[in-house]
Amino acid sequence: MPVRIQQAPFDAGAELMALTSGRPDIGASVTFVGQVRDLSNGVSLSSMTLEHYPAMAQAELERIEAEARSRFDVRDMEIIHRFGNLDPGEPIVLVIATSASRQPAFDAANFVMDFLKTNAPFWKKEHGTEGSHWVDAKSSDEAATERWNR
Repeated sequence: MPVRIQQAPFDAGAELMALTSGRPDIGASVTFVGQVRDLSNGVSLSSMTLEHYPAMAQAELERIEAEARSRFDVRDMEIIHRFGNLDPGEPIVLVIATSASRQPAFDAANFVMDFLKTNAPFWKKEHGTEGSHWVDAKSSDEAATERWNR
């Protein structure tokens, strides 16, 4: 399944091998893994909680994945996004884009990540030395999606 939302950790290497094994039409694979940091704005984090609306999040990730496929000459894609309580160093998101050559794979992976940050209905709550707080949207993330509309 090209889009999965799950609580369990994933193995990026195993996912890449499963997607590309036996595929001589693939000449390039771009893999992005986003992880929980131990610092946010200079504040130490002990964990992060990711919440979502399951059906809405699944539909939006599928929409983003389909849009990337239609815009870029990719051979295959996979998106995994986690939810629940995560510790620093744990993976949050995996995006794999494959193509015959490198540029479409890079572009597709960047596109997916830009739109995941702004459009996917996930909410992050950081827990750290100064208490807990919900993470606000960043104007830099909005600006990143605007480049795809030009």
